[in-house]
Amino acid sequence: MSRITKDEVKYVANLARLAITEDEAEIFQKQLDAIITFAEQLNELDTDLIQPTTHVLHMRNIMREDKPGKGLPIEDVLKNAPDSKDGQVRVPAILE
Repeated sequence: MSRITKDEVKYVANLARLAITEDEAEIFQKQLDAIITFAEQLNELDTDLIQPTTHVLHMRNIMREDKPGKGLPIEDVLKNAPDSKDGQVRVPAILE
């Protein structure tokens, strides 16, 4: 007995904005049914002693300490700005 119907396959394809033929719907129905069957087998496993994980490998970020440092001189920064005034970069207004 199939766990997913051809109409459900067509419905999901429509949600994904995919145009599929009758033959493709039948193929996808068999493939999705196999996937669902496999997923249901996983539900039978006893996972009570398994700790939840977000990743199978132990991962951590290695980041340097954030230390303030001396910035560029304002004259050098403003050299690259297309427009500046009073030591600040000017940009076009976006609000009316």
